[in-house]
Amino acid sequence: MPCALRNCLTNGEFESLSLSATECLMTDPSTTLIHHPYVPPAGFAAPQPGVFKASTVFFPDVAAMRAFDWKDKSAYTYGLHGTPTTYTLEERLCALEGGSQCLLAPSGLAAIATVALALLRSGDEVLIPDNVYGPSRALAEGELAHWGIRHHCYDPTQVHDLARLITDKTRLVWLEAAGSVTLEFPDLCEQVRLCQDAGVLCALDNTWGAGLAFAPFDLRPGIRPALGVDLSVHALTKYPSGGGDVLMGSIITRDNNLHKKLKLCHMRLGLGVGANDAEHILRSLPSLPLRYRTQDESARHLARWCLQQPQFAQVLHPALAGSPGHDHWRALCGNSLGAAAGLLSVIFRPDYSAAQVDAFCDALKLFKIGYSWGGPVSLVMPYALSSMRSSWPQHLTPGTLVRLAIGLESTHDLQADLAAALQPLG
Repeated sequence: MPCALRNCLTNGEFESLSLSATECLMTDPSTTLIHHPYVPPAGFAAPQPGVFKASTVFFPDVAAMRAFDWKDKSAYTYGLHGTPTTYTLEERLCALEGGSQCLLAPSGLAAIATVALALLRSGDEVLIPDNVYGPSRALAEGELAHWGIRHHCYDPTQVHDLARLITDKTRLVWLEAAGSVTLEFPDLCEQVRLCQDAGVLCALDNTWGAGLAFAPFDLRPGIRPALGVDLSVHALTKYPSGGGDVLMGSIITRDNNLHKKLKLCHMRLGLGVGANDAEHILRSLPSLPLRYRTQDESARHLARWCLQQPQFAQVLHPALAGSPGHDHWRALCGNSLGAAAGLLSVIFRPDYSAAQVDAFCDALKLFKIGYSWGGPVSLVMPYALSSMRSSWPQHLTPGTLVRLAIGLESTHDLQADLAAALQPLG
């Protein structure tokens, strides 16, 4: 009770109220509004976790301030080091991918960069697949090269090419399943086994798999010791968000020592995510399997339809027999009904010019031209593949490549949209 109320009470009445010392200090509304003593009752439960926003976190006393340690999530010390909201999201992501420790970053690329900064030093070498996510290659060619860290690209379809490039300077190998844009599915198990035998850390960009297509830390369920990657990096921007409106990434591991090294680098970089962004991901996670399955089924239908269209020289989708790495996808993801995400790429016959392909993209009505994927709206993007690869891959037919990211629209309507845009090409 504010001490201003004393004027309304006798001395005896006032003393009987046993006001706290803090309440007696509140002589002005400005103080009362900041230090109001009310605390809501505990036990509130609802479908969605609470959203906690903070830079400053209060400590009960100086001893607690000195004793609390943010690194093991046993306490709260500062907003960047975690809140109930971010801790909850991290634990749910660990459950999704089968890890035990998770870090959140402001984007998928920020997560990739954090791994590089935490684990690589001048003189080290990192190996990346030739079909790597474009900005990851740019990071290697730019900042990593400036810091004296060399990179080499390997052919993801040939395990022996990866083996050839591993040296005593190799500290990290990046894996992608499926590859960016061209969707080759590698022999992931053999790649991981090779890294383990060489004593080299391997990190997987698991955005395509989303924790649903396969278990990155247990690639051979039931077989022990487990065969799995050391790190799984996930662009939560894509399927976990599901709305095309949140940027976030995660780094997940089962190795506590590795996690600590990453977490200390993460702290020194000052990386954090917004509480409302974490809330959006938490809200979307329960529907992730449903959305992923729906977009997967629609993508397969459209991939099979694209196979019948004379304008396309090649259709790339891991679940299609004949698509690069199909047998590896089938072996890892279970069978022909295994998960395969909502992406497919088509390569137009080489007699179609780049301008004609651009006109096809412009003619689409439901497919919007835009980067990223995993949201409700289907997307289309033409790529100049020759500028993205060390050389033109032998397993790909020459021509202009277009990637389709399937959203949640009716499959029938999307097919009609594609058919109408193809019609002027004959």
